[in-house]
Amino acid sequence: MLRRREDGFHELETVMVPVLGLYDELEVERIVGTGCFFENRGLAVDCPAEKNICLKAYKLMQERYGIEGVSITLDKRVPFGAGLGGGSADGTMVLLALNELFALQLDEATLIDLAAELGSDTAFFVRNTLQLCTGRGEKMEPIELPLAGLWLVLIKPDEGVSTREAYGGVKPAVPAVSLRERLQAPIAAWQVSVKNDFEPHIFAAHPVIRAAKESLLEAGAIYAAMSGSGSTVFGLFDDESKARRIDSPYIYQL
Repeated sequence: MLRRREDGFHELETVMVPVLGLYDELEVERIVGTGCFFENRGLAVDCPAEKNICLKAYKLMQERYGIEGVSITLDKRVPFGAGLGGGSADGTMVLLALNELFALQLDEATLIDLAAELGSDTAFFVRNTLQLCTGRGEKMEPIELPLAGLWLVLIKPDEGVSTREAYGGVKPAVPAVSLRERLQAPIAAWQVSVKNDFEPHIFAAHPVIRAAKESLLEAGAIYAAMSGSGSTVFGLFDDESKARRIDSPYIYQL
């Protein structure tokens, strides 16, 4: 977290990584008439249906391009409020689906701008490839990291962290060495140099999240950190057997 901006948002410097196998399912279909019929299945989302980001995405496209009616069905599988970008991905995928359904032929730059209106990390999912993200998260540059073949383990504690809590306690600071440069070091060195600025105050308020990170390192993770603003923590393992010893339903090979 670099600094607080004049518009009230925070200037970020972060890396976002797509994880195959971790996803919600969305079905978007045209219907006769106008408006949007929305149904949420699977995991419960902690907000009224009318405030769901999928509906916000539809309303944005309807106001901007005058699209007609659709039916959106969300089968929620990615834990809500976990720092995993599940909601952001849903909103952006609705934008992409509507662009295709109504043959709007919007280019990538336009879709990124639209996604950025929905949130701070939504633009990433237009590309959905490994990216170094700055600004509010909407400014992206491809970055290469030696992650292929590693095992990713996620632990989602029962406790949640709200966006207000996460950003309210963070202390922005511009690092002496950029994140891109620090990530060029071997992954084993990241534990010392690559930090999540949300961790200090979140760990103080939620010891169970700190304990989850420590359990990953004790199990042999070569790097572990909280994901985004939490409450999920992740560990990178170079040994599948070590990764499989963790009691988690969220284990993936990168």
